[in-house]
Parts: sequence; structure tokens; C-alpha cells
Amino acid sequence: ARKKKASTASKAKGSAEPTIAMVKSNPFEVKVNRQKFNILGRKTKNDVGLPGVSRSKAIQKRTQTLLKEYKEKEKTNVFKDKRFGEYNTKISPEEKMIKRFTLERQQNYGKKNIYNLNEDEELTHFGQSLAEIEKLNDIVDSDSDTDERGALSAELTAAHFGGGGGLLRKKASSEQEDEEEEKPKSRKELIEELIAKSKQEKQERQNRRESALELTEKLDSDWKEIQALMARKPPKSERVDKETEKPKPDEYDMIVRELGFEMKAKPSERMKTEEELAKEEEARLQKLEADRLRRMRGIDEQENKKKPSHVSADDLADGFILDKDDRRLLSYKDGKMNIEEDEEQEEEEGEKEDNEDEEGEEESANEDEEDVASDNHSDLESDLESEEEAAENKEQKKHKANENESQNVEELDPEMEAAKSELPYTFAVPESYEKFKLLLAGRTVEQQLIILERIQKCNHPSLAVGNKTKLEKLFGFLLEYIGELATLDLPELKTIDKLILPLYNLCQMFPEAASGNIKFVLRDAAHEMEEVIEVKGRAAFPGLDTLIYLKITSLLFPTSDFWHPVVTPAFIYMSQLLTKCRITTLQDVFKGLFIYSLLLEYVSLSKRFVPELINFLLGVLHISLPRKQAQGYTVVHPFTPVGKNLELLLVCDKKDLESWQKQNLPLSVVTRLKELSKTELNHIRLSCLALCFDLIKRCAALYEFLPSFYEIMHPIRTVLTQCVPVSEYPEQMQEWYRSALKELENKGKHYTPLVCEKKKPVPLKQYTPKIVKVLEFGRKQGGSKKEQERRRLIHKHKREFKGAVREIRKDNQFLARMQLSEIMERDAARKRKVKELLGSLATQEGEWKAMKRKKGKN
Repeated sequence: ARKKKASTASKAKGSAEPTIAMVKSNPFEVKVNRQKFNILGRKTKNDVGLPGVSRSKAIQKRTQTLLKEYKEKEKTNVFKDKRFGEYNTKISPEEKMIKRFTLERQQNYGKKNIYNLNEDEELTHFGQSLAEIEKLNDIVDSDSDTDERGALSAELTAAHFGGGGGLLRKKASSEQEDEEEEKPKSRKELIEELIAKSKQEKQERQNRRESALELTEKLDSDWKEIQALMARKPPKSERVDKETEKPKPDEYDMIVRELGFEMKAKPSERMKTEEELAKEEEARLQKLEADRLRRMRGIDEQENKKKPSHVSADDLADGFILDKDDRRLLSYKDGKMNIEEDEEQEEEEGEKEDNEDEEGEEESANEDEEDVASDNHSDLESDLESEEEAAENKEQKKHKANENESQNVEELDPEMEAAKSELPYTFAVPESYEKFKLLLAGRTVEQQLIILERIQKCNHPSLAVGNKTKLEKLFGFLLEYIGELATLDLPELKTIDKLILPLYNLCQMFPEAASGNIKFVLRDAAHEMEEVIEVKGRAAFPGLDTLIYLKITSLLFPTSDFWHPVVTPAFIYMSQLLTKCRITTLQDVFKGLFIYSLLLEYVSLSKRFVPELINFLLGVLHISLPRKQAQGYTVVHPFTPVGKNLELLLVCDKKDLESWQKQNLPLSVVTRLKELSKTELNHIRLSCLALCFDLIKRCAALYEFLPSFYEIMHPIRTVLTQCVPVSEYPEQMQEWYRSALKELENKGKHYTPLVCEKKKPVPLKQYTPKIVKVLEFGRKQGGSKKEQERRRLIHKHKREFKGAVREIRKDNQFLARMQLSEIMERDAARKRKVKELLGSLATQEGEWKAMKRKKGKN
């Protein structure tokens, strides 16, 4: 069986290595490639051949090259002969030796003899210098006639001529000394030696210190003697001058000192989340509200606290009785002490004690009543005098108690009034607008802001589930409240300005709800304007509340977006207001200029072109001119070239022109124009005209990048240069006029106008036939030499590339086969060894069982 296994293993091992069998030439298997025509000069390959020969040759070549490289991969057990000219047959052995010698000397010379200057090299023989050998110091001269001739040393005679006793004794004594020296010391000896060494070192250190002190004292004394000769005290005046002339510290030195005294950075606590901050703020406000309610009700905090009973120093606490065992049973849970359970038990026991105390008080009260009843029965038998005395005592006690209560009330009254006047610290979100309005009614602006802030903090969305919807409603209530403040006879614009901040905070918390509320307001305003236009044919400018809503929109939402769900409708609504609303009064002019400035603010970042701006500016300039001079330009709706509202901004009174001064126009002027005098109205007209000049400058600076800017602003330029009566205006107005005109002229024609792109003219259709070369498929087309060479190279590159890819693929397949054969060989060897081990174990087990049976029989 073992022989069979070995033969199979050898066969498997032999099969792992690729072998090439000798191919026998069978005439029927010979392949012949015959050609129909013999072409002169053409070389043919593989005309005659045997099947499989080329493949076997390729395998043989790969075994000799690729397989050898694969087996020698990552192996370094190859000796390389690096001797000079070892395998070069053209060089003679003498030349090889000379060259090797020179290379060796060069290497040694470069490493060791770098710093040798003109020194001869020392030649050696068996490690001895040739120069010393040439001196012949060790050779004994037989011809020398010295007294010591023939004398031998004692050691030599002892070693060679039997006199070895003394030498051996000498050796033995030396060995004993070595043993004594090498004999290990005991622990006591080592400690004594260590103590002696430490004492010696200590003495040496003390000696060095004393010598150093002596030297320093000597040096100090010598220095004092020299210093007395060198020292010279300057007079007091010079010393004062030197002290006063101290140099001032430089700025750099001052900054360095400040940095030295600065506090170093300390690790701070982690940033709290929004929910944690909201919970802390709610707890703080609830605590403050509880304190306010306590003060309002007149409850003294110190009375509730139990006063400690007085205990004298001589009290031995003899009456102390331990009602219960206060000791706690120590227990752990998950690595922590169970303190919560103990606390809960203590709280329960405390509640029980309170209940018992209350029951005890009730019982004592009942007992007192019974005692009183019994006393009353006993009093029937007593004298009348005792009854009168008891009644007098009771009246006196009642009178004293009433006096004390009245004094306490008088003391607490101011605190209670102050607590009542304070704002509550916790507020619930009002459910309707009427409740919201009542909550803010009669409050100052600061108090209203505090109320709104506390409502947001006490009803933060992270504290409860329904708080989000409540605060979203609060945004709508606040927006409606702002509109109501704007519609008053005297609009509270300062209050509205302060209320923008809580409105902005709510918008940041709930942007979707805020955008929905503002879109609803703008949609209503736009529908109302369309209905009025359908009924009357023309519309008026909206009220002050709508204008404020448009301003709030620009504060709450980004105006530079290409499209925005809130800003874009507001933008379109304002442009419609400038084109559809007729200007019939000064109030309309004021509102139109306000909307114009809002539109400029909307497009300040995006620089979007709005043609309504140019048309409205031209119309405002048109209504400020006299009728005769309004010529040379065209006016667009809502302005008309002829009508009763033509000279709406024209001021003819010279006194009003002279007394006018530039002033800002507040928005509240819109509601009280009817109450103003004629002079004040003229001043407002002039201020509107000055604002128009300022808006021209801003518009020119905004749209200077447009290629057609010159053509767009041309009507306004013509009105300013030809129609406006500049000489009649005051000097300040003339300055505004010149600055606006200068701004337009500076932004002149910087860009070429837009022109259609020039294209080649389309030729007329001709009927001459177009000759196209017919290309034959599969044939190489003609061309120049360069093109043919290029095509040939491309074809050759493709062919070589395909051949290389094919060879690489075959090499990978060959290596994969070799790796698979190695794995199979290893697996076969492993199985064979496992079988051998199992067989040997089986034989051992059988032998052991046989021995056990024999022992059992015995």
C-alpha cells in the first residue's frame, strides 16, 4: 500500500510540471497551406506544419522564462559573483588581478586614509608589518660573543627540561589569588563597603563646599578693596536728573507686559442645546412668578421657615427619645448607591407625620372644645366675678391681636402693591386676537416687548407638543396688531419699529407660517385693487398699513433671490401700484415715492431692471413743471400730459422757496397733510422734488452696467436739461439738481448699442451637379504619402496591441495553471500525511488495546 501511495504521489508530482511529449510525424496529420498562385517575392509562413507544435513550443518557452521568474520571485538565496572581470574572457588573469587590487586600494584609501598627508603606506604580511620584519629583531645571532650566550630562561627550562615544579607552584599561587579575587562578597561586606564609599563622598563634598566658601569670601574681600578705589558717588543733583530722565517704556514692551498679566484660557462648559436653554428659562420665569404671587398675597417667606428652638449649653438632652431607627441599609444597584428609594421612604414618612400632626391638632381642638364645654358647665356654679374677669381678659387679648394684624398689614401693603404692579413672569399664548389685544392694551412699548418675549420663552416648541401651533398663531396676531397701529389717526410708528424684533424672531422660528400670513395679507390687497379697477376703472394707493407690510416683507425675507414665494408677489404688487394707481393728491405722490424707494431697496443686490422706476421718475418730474415747459417728451400711464393734476409739485411762492430747508419726510405725514398750512405743504412739495433728484442719482448708480443705459435715461436727461426751471429753485435744491445731472452725464455712453449679429449671405441655389467620390468598402483608399504612412502605422499599432494583449492573457492563464497545480500538489501531500498519521494512530490504538487485554487476563 505504501509503495502504491508513493507511486501515485510521484505521478502527481510529475504531472505538476509541464512536460512536452515528442510529437511523432504522422503524414495524415501534416497541415499544408497551398496557394493558388505563386507570387514573386512573397514570403509565406507556416506552409507545412504539425498540429499542436506551435502551442507546445510556446509552453516550453514560458516554462523556461516566465515560470522560472515566478519561482524565483521574492527569493534572495542566489549568490552573485561580483568580482571584476570574472566572466570576461577578453581580459587576461594578470590584468584582472591588477584591476581588482587597484579597486580594493581605492576603496580602502577613500575610507581610512582621508587625512593621511604624504605618508607611505604600510605593507603587512600575516598581520605583521614588513618594515618590522626586515629589522630582524627576533633572530638570534650565533656569531655574537655576549655573556648571555646560551643562557635559557627559568620558565623555558622549567617547561622543557623537567624543572616544572616551581613553575607549577607559581601557577597554582596565581590561580589562588584569582579565586580569592573572584570570590563573591557577603551582604555585610557589601553594606560596609557602601557605607564607607558614601562617607568618603560626603567628606569630599564637604571639603569642596568649604573650599568654595573660602574662595568666595576671599574674592568678596578682594572685590571690596578694589571697589573702594573704583566707586565714586555722584552729587544729589546729578542723581535726581538721572532718575527723572528714565527712558519711557516702548509700546512693544508695554504690550508684552500686558500679555504676561492676561488671564490664561480656561476650559469652558459645553454649549447647551436650544431645548435645555428653553427649559432653564421656563424654570427661572416660573420661580420668579411664584415669588411675585407670594409677595402679592403678603405671605412672608421667613415665617414659613421653622425657627430653631433655643437649647442651653447645660442641656444634656435627657428627654430625647429615638422614635425610629434612622440608619440606612447600604445597597448598590448598577454600581451606584440606592439613595432615591431612601428619599422616597423619607418623603412618605414625612407625609404620614404631617397627617398625624394634623389629626393630633384636630383632636386637641376637639378636646379644647370639650374642656370649654365642661368649663362652661362648671362656670354656672362659679361666682359672677370670675366670669367678668375672664371676659375682660379675652377682650384684651383680642384687641392686642387685632393691633398686631393691622401693623403687619400696613407693613406688607407697599410690598403687595409693588408685586401687583409688576408684570407676570409667565404668560399663556392668547387664543384669539381680542385676548391678545387686551393683553397688550394700556402697556408701554417696553412692557409689550417683555410680554412677547416671555410668551415665547414660556411656550417654546420644545417644551410641549402644541406650543408650535400656538406661536404660529401669535405671529398672525402680532402682524394684525401692527396693521391696526398703522391705521390709527396718529399711527404709532415708533411702537411698530420696536415690535419688528419679536416679529423677526417668530419668523425665524416658523418661516412657513410667517410666509403664509404675509402672502395672505398681500393677496387680499392685490384682489382689493383689482376689484376697484374693475368697478371704477382706476385705483388709489393703499393705506399706510399695506405700505408697512411691504417694508416688513423686505426685513423678514431675502430680496435678492431670483424667485421667492413672498418677495416676488410683493415685488409684482408694487410695480402694479406704480403703473395702475392714479396720482391725484400730494398724499399719492408721497406714497408713490415711498414705494419707489422700497423697490430700489428690493433690487439693490440683484440689480434687476424695473422699467416702472424710470417711468415713475419721469412722471414726478412732469408734475413739478409748469404747463408751458412740459414739452419734448412722452409720459406713460398713470401720468397724463394734460389735466388738472399737472402742477401738483409746482411751487410759485417765492417766500416759501426762500424759507425751505431740506428735511426728511416721516411716514406719519401721510395722515396729517390736511392739517398743515399752505407754507408747510409747499415745503413738503419741495422736499418731494429733492427726494426725486436723490432717487435719480441712486437709480443711475444702480443701472450703470446696462448697455442701453444711455437710451433708458435719455428722457429724464432731456427733462432735467431743457424743462426744469433751475434758476427759480433755492440754492440747496440747485445743488441737488446739479449732482443728479452730473451723475447722469458721468454714466454716459460707455457701451456700444446692441446690434444684430452679421451673418454670411445665403447663396442662391444652383443646379450644377455635385460630384461625390464613391468609396469602395473594404479597400484601402488612396491619398498622400503621409496619410498612407499614418494609416499603416495605426494599423500596425492596432495589430501589435492586440497581439500583446493576447500574449499577456495567455501568460496569465499559464501562471494560473501553475498556481493551481501547486495548490493541488500541496493538497495531495497534506492528504497523504493525514492518512499516514491516522494509520499510525490506529496501529497505536490497536497495540494499546491488545496490551490492556493481556493485563486483564493476567
